Amino acid sequence: MFKTIFKSVREFKLPAILTLIFIMGEAVIEVFIPAITKDLIDVIQNGGAAVTDILAIGLRLVLMALLSLCCGGIAAVTCAKASAGFARNLRKDMFYKIQEYSFENIDKFSSSSLVTRMTTDVNNAQMSFMMIIRTAIRAPMLLVFSIIMAFREGKELAFAFVVVIPVLVLGLLFVARKAMPAFRSVFRKYDHLNESIEENVRGMRVVKGFSREEYEKAKFGKAADSICRDFTKAERIVALNSPIMQICMYFNLIFLLIVGSKLIIETGGANGISLGSISMMLTYGMQVLMQLMMLSMIYVMLTMSAESFKRIAEVLREESVLTDPENPVTVVQDGSLDFENVSFKYSAKAERYALADINLHIRSGMTVGILGGTGSSKSTLVQLIPRLYDVSTGSVKVGGVDVREYAVESLRNEVAMVLQKNLLFSGTIKENLRWGNENATDEEIREACRLACADEFISSFPDGYDTKIEQGGTNVSGGQKQRLCIARALLKRPKILILDDSTSAVDTRTDAMIRAGFKKFIPETTKIIIAQRVTSVMDADLILMMENGKIAAAGTHSELLANDAIYREIYEQQTKGDEENE
Repeated sequence: MFKTIFKSVREFKLPAILTLIFIMGEAVIEVFIPAITKDLIDVIQNGGAAVTDILAIGLRLVLMALLSLCCGGIAAVTCAKASAGFARNLRKDMFYKIQEYSFENIDKFSSSSLVTRMTTDVNNAQMSFMMIIRTAIRAPMLLVFSIIMAFREGKELAFAFVVVIPVLVLGLLFVARKAMPAFRSVFRKYDHLNESIEENVRGMRVVKGFSREEYEKAKFGKAADSICRDFTKAERIVALNSPIMQICMYFNLIFLLIVGSKLIIETGGANGISLGSISMMLTYGMQVLMQLMMLSMIYVMLTMSAESFKRIAEVLREESVLTDPENPVTVVQDGSLDFENVSFKYSAKAERYALADINLHIRSGMTVGILGGTGSSKSTLVQLIPRLYDVSTGSVKVGGVDVREYAVESLRNEVAMVLQKNLLFSGTIKENLRWGNENATDEEIREACRLACADEFISSFPDGYDTKIEQGGTNVSGGQKQRLCIARALLKRPKILILDDSTSAVDTRTDAMIRAGFKKFIPETTKIIIAQRVTSVMDADLILMMENGKIAAAGTHSELLANDAIYREIYEQQTKGDEENE
């Protein structure tokens, strides 16, 4: 897990190593400062020392302090650079990895969970990395060196640590262990919180339309309160660090002052115990206790971050189930399609196939309409063409070649999909349209928009094609959004164009004009139109009737009217409704 994550350090290895070096330098210098302070106190206490001797020791003390400050300052800068760079690379690696996922991989993670992993979890990983390369090195070094120096210089006084250290270590381990479960449960609850926020923001119009603001507030409050309770419980346990620390610190202080003073009075300093020794031991005692405290904080932080590391590693380790073959085909010859004995289910564990026994042959340039009820797997069928999913059995061929033999990028460059849920990105209309062809000229953009019946409403905007689209396209209507997405697909000039119920929000006249534009603009492109209205597909070369994941009937409009009762019923109901509306 850690090996996977720490690969993201990359170019920031040097700042991380420099941090370790300067931190070690700072720790070594800090260990010797109390010994120098002891010499200064002893010289002053004994009297008779020359001012130059006092100044020499004082100057040495100042230089050591300045050197420690410089090492600490440089370490802080390099540590910040290394940890921030590590977090940047981690987010970048996760984002790039997600771009490689197939739909099947994405189905394993919710979008809210991925957002949490790239924000909260990465922040925790950054903090842990910072503590590892800085505090996790400094604290053990200072702890060990301080104990060694204390026993070397303090003799009997150093035995105070024999009592204090075990008590503090056991106490802090107890605190950290109790806090672990609460911290671990928090991150799963963050996913639910972000999911509530995401749903509310995306569905704001629905929430307001049904006056469900209070319900959404209650749902959000429940998720937030749950996180608050877990954090409060964990922080309440961690807060015990302070009183344990205080008890040990004051015990150490009292022990050193009582025992040290008694030894000085009884022996007059003959045993090597002096006022300077007591001062030094108090400093070392404080250092030891503080480093133990820091180690306990590191332990708690790493415990809390372990779940974050695990969640990040899951994203980085996830391999796309769709990979290019060893020697992929990179050229799609034409838009012909062949479904040969195709069956498909979304999961190997699923009991039921979403598609079963599909055999279908479509010549390049044909227009194919697909009708069927909700849940008949119309969208699933077309998602196999650009290899958003792989078939479970059988094969799908494009241009006479199995889609699994193509380089995924080459295949998808020749297939344009206008999905059921149309999506526009933040930016201008022109920037959104150039997703279809980043090198499209202004004239090509306008021509595609005219064919998609979008040019008229775009021209009515004050800024025309430079009009800003808000996130999710909330400042355009559903029909306008659909027409912009169709224009974007036309700019791609694909060999296969798939419209997944993409004209449902436009009127029948505009729908007919768009289909007429297809024949003029992309006559050689295979066009697959999923629709709910018979009028959207009645002039197609082939119409498929889908039912329960199978092709129930296939033929032209006239053939289906004559031979398929369901198609005839749908046609009569819809045309009768249109006549009554007129």
